Amino acid sequence: MPPYQPKTQPNNQNVSKFLDTVQDEAQKQDSFVLLDIFKEITKEEAKMWGSSIIGFGSYHYKSKSGIEADWMQIGFSPRKQALTLYLMCGLEEYDKTGQTKNFLAKLGKHKIGKSCLYIKKLADVDLEVLKELLTFAWENSPGK
Repeated sequence: MPPYQPKTQPNNQNVSKFLDTVQDEAQKQDSFVLLDIFKEITKEEAKMWGSSIIGFGSYHYKSKSGIEADWMQIGFSPRKQALTLYLMCGLEEYDKTGQTKNFLAKLGKHKIGKSCLYIKKLADVDLEVLKELLTFAWENSPGK
């Protein structure tokens, strides 16, 4: 049986051209701000993962079921419902240090999933706290 390959793979699609296709103008502008913030924090170039995720760095993981694949260390995607930030350090119960809970308490309006942070618009959050959270997520992501 061939090794598992996730549907979402890094590719050479142009990140800026992708962001230019975002329909909602405010979300497009927020996405370009996020792009700059992520680049500043990671010191890495953005890479498209699949058709709609912008990722930074990568690491090799092995799931509990034995599946192995590569994934980004940190990233984001402008989705219809919200800006989705992928923080592979995990949030709340997945963060062994408990540190993300402190950032989230000060962040502003948001929702979370296992490793995703959902923000409707950057104006809803404290950008300095978001930068601190993203720096923590980058420094504590798998592969570091």
